[in-house]
Amino acid sequence: MKLNTLQLENYRNYESIYLDCHPEVNILIGENAQGKTNLLESIYVLALAKSHRTSNDKELIRFKSDYAKIEGGLSYRHGKMPLTMLITKKGKQVKVNHLEQSKLTQYVGHLNVVLFAPEDLSIVKGAPQIRRRFIDMELGQISAVYLNDLAQYQRILKQKNNYLKQLQYGDKTDSTMLEVLNQQFAEYALKVTLRRAHFINELEALAQPIHSGITDERERLNLKYLPSLKLNDLSKDQSVLLEEVLETLDKNMEREKERGVCLFGPHRDDLGFNVNDMDAQTYGSQGQQRTTALSIKLAEIELMKQEVGEYPILLLDDVLSELDDSRQSHLLSTIQHKVQTFVTTTSVDGIDHEIMSNAKLYRINQGEITK
Repeated sequence: MKLNTLQLENYRNYESIYLDCHPEVNILIGENAQGKTNLLESIYVLALAKSHRTSNDKELIRFKSDYAKIEGGLSYRHGKMPLTMLITKKGKQVKVNHLEQSKLTQYVGHLNVVLFAPEDLSIVKGAPQIRRRFIDMELGQISAVYLNDLAQYQRILKQKNNYLKQLQYGDKTDSTMLEVLNQQFAEYALKVTLRRAHFINELEALAQPIHSGITDERERLNLKYLPSLKLNDLSKDQSVLLEEVLETLDKNMEREKERGVCLFGPHRDDLGFNVNDMDAQTYGSQGQQRTTALSIKLAEIELMKQEVGEYPILLLDDVLSELDDSRQSHLLSTIQHKVQTFVTTTSVDGIDHEIMSNAKLYRINQGEITK
């Protein structure tokens, strides 16, 4: 999978730019606050129909403009295809191969990206919602079914939370509606939980040898899925697991009514990291945490290739400066000649000469780009 061309109109601080992309490495050089990250973000938005930096789409539209437009020309092993995204103050319109898509779930997955930014180093030591978002972003790109199940789960979760709040101020004895919601909630909660568990197992299998290689086989990495719904054995028949979920919800119904909020479900899941059987989040050094984050990101790339048959596009947002020479070398050597990469940096100092010799360099200054 390659992004051959990128065209922006009224996106952030860009009025109009056209990029003819290198199939291997594209290096975006510039001082801070000139638009490097904005350009990388536009590729991410083109892929996932949402930004990793803001939940307010209006912020993506250039000041005093009515819309923002992103167009990308993609090539796959079996052909080429354009993607188009129009962002207005009323919402988004997306097209695949010039055909408008009625749902974003039908659009997401045509362009796969892996983003690695300085804040991703906090995936190990940061808050649980960072790890849940990481799982959802990656799984959503490779499984339209998961994306749909997650959307349905979030819709029912919102309904259930609204109803629980009403019960706090109304008739606390009426549980019929809550039982109906719990039945729907349990079905999608189980689907999301099982798919996440499978994803974490696959990711661990790919991350372990990568982590071992970076540490010269001194460390072993284990991932631990921590579902909010404490199911005894995820390999059981789904009908049995569904009964277990419903039993948990039924036992805690009064507690949820008292609190006015849903206390169990994938919206409270977490992911743990163990290095040599020690909790990396609590006891790991900063170096171990960074190695773990890097291993996870490189495993993501391989997992996407495994699932969709094409390597994703890698976006490195000022992350090279955050990695020491050893980790940087491992990252660059792993992706070389396999993964199309877009790198933002304030300086090319320290970037491997072999990488530099086979790359396009762009200078970005105040929303203007020159090759």
